[in-house]
Amino acid sequence: MQLINGKEISAKIKEDIKAEVSQLKKNGVKVGLAVIIVGDDPASKVYVNNKKKACEALGIYSEEYALPENTTMEGLLGLINELNGRKDINGILCQLPLPRHLDEKAVINAISPEKDVDAFHPVNVGKIMIGDYDFLPCTPAGVMELLAHSNIEVEGKTCVVIGRSNIVGKPMGMLLLHKNGTVTICHSKTENLEEVTSKADILVAAVGKANFVKANMVKEGAVVIDVGMNRPEGGKLCGDVDFDDVAPKCSYITPVPGGVGPMTIAMLMANTVTAAKKQNNIKGA
Repeated sequence: MQLINGKEISAKIKEDIKAEVSQLKKNGVKVGLAVIIVGDDPASKVYVNNKKKACEALGIYSEEYALPENTTMEGLLGLINELNGRKDINGILCQLPLPRHLDEKAVINAISPEKDVDAFHPVNVGKIMIGDYDFLPCTPAGVMELLAHSNIEVEGKTCVVIGRSNIVGKPMGMLLLHKNGTVTICHSKTENLEEVTSKADILVAAVGKANFVKANMVKEGAVVIDVGMNRPEGGKLCGDVDFDDVAPKCSYITPVPGGVGPMTIAMLMANTVTAAKKQNNIKGA
């Protein structure tokens, strides 16, 4: 069993991004990212802080807009509209989830597709579907980089994704399909889940339930990618995969923390650089 080390792989990717940001600066292009957070969700605050630190480390200019819980839809859309029009901001990210009184769908739709570095806008989702995309959602893109850097071939493999969210499960299935994997997406209504997952050469768990995947659900020699980030009451951070139970059966497995997590932020930085290059008509974007 080999551990897939997301910290190491993301560090290499970030080094490349840092060099690219530096080169763009020499050519007069400053890369800029705006992050909006509404309310006081502690997990969201941690994510936003990590994004800010990553920007600083890579030389990306960042602005944070911490808006109060009672922010109106009008106020939020006004800010997004203003950021859409600014030349010095290449990427806009609105941290989800939003407080209940705000319409997430309308917020996602308001961000210009060219600046949508989360790749949640319907235009970008459609582009991913047909395989002609500018940006990929950060977590699925991070998973594909982990596989590529670990020399794990997707083509011809049986791939199973547990979870069908718009943020991870669905785009994850599409990306594996684009690499010629044979893909099944499972969810809460899937019958005989164990039977389906235990056929997977590559199993991606993105279900949001602590230690959900057990050894009996995993094929001998499978590659297991754990997207989950769960903190059970009073417990330590863990994934969707029961690591100690499953690891002995795997050829490769990602740990939590230190697996997919660091890749998500690296991919966000990569998307922001791509956005800057496209907006400035720089080749190679």
